[in-house]
Amino acid sequence: MAEAVPVRCPACLRENGYTVPVYPCACGSPVHPALDLAAPPEPLTHRTWSDAWVAVRCESCGRESEWPHPEVGCASCGTVVRIAVHPAHPQPVSRAAGGGGVGGSGAEPAATGTPTTDPQSGPQSDAPSGRQSGERPGGRGTAPGDRSPAHPSPPSATPVPRPAFRPVTIRTTRDAVATAALYLRWLGFRDVRQPDGRPIPSAAVDLRAPGLVAQVDPTTAPAGVRAVECVWLNGLTASATSVYFSLAGYTEDARTRADDLGIPLFVMDLTGMPQPVNDPADELVGTGA
Repeated sequence: MAEAVPVRCPACLRENGYTVPVYPCACGSPVHPALDLAAPPEPLTHRTWSDAWVAVRCESCGRESEWPHPEVGCASCGTVVRIAVHPAHPQPVSRAAGGGGVGGSGAEPAATGTPTTDPQSGPQSDAPSGRQSGERPGGRGTAPGDRSPAHPSPPSATPVPRPAFRPVTIRTTRDAVATAALYLRWLGFRDVRQPDGRPIPSAAVDLRAPGLVAQVDPTTAPAGVRAVECVWLNGLTASATSVYFSLAGYTEDARTRADDLGIPLFVMDLTGMPQPVNDPADELVGTGA
């Protein structure tokens, strides 16, 4: 846990203790904004969406994510100040497994580039993972005992430019389902349909769209192999892309099985920013629907 630091109020000059919040990275490592205590805190008189978030890079995996900008209210006069943060330094070495990583604000600079042309194989796109979009190690997932592809991989595509996703704070199961639906629409899926009625907190919720079967798990237990295989079977039956969202992450076996089946896995934190946790999810964020 981060230590408390003194922050002097610029209005009444009282020192207030502030403890930097620690957030969970998609890889499981704790991350927190690096405070710049040499810079004076700024009184917060007007809020804007872009200023409310700050980029934080994980020292373990190099993933850059957006988290709430540190703020503290004075216990004496009530003035709210925003604390300066050191900018996230770029990682010198790219991720070994997935190439250019994808953070909460979209594709990293490594995902951009100009398509190249091979005289024999034709145009090739710069997919975020270092492979052509839609390519999976060993092909798409196969059912137990079946070596044939479950369904064909999507054609290669150049990453689609999109504005940064605007997260919605998750407080209830309904918020988690709504956030996943918004994120899928941001990825390019159209007519994402939410189930009628109030979601049950202890059960996963299905989201459907043309060419898409998604499941949102709002429980506090990590999703297991059975949950991943169920959403894969649902997508296989509907000839659609399968996607899984979880608030509590995934077991190691579930992540391995999802990689085998080519199922994109996302984890959602309470700020409402889904984070990709495997290569299929990185590819889906980079290329869109």
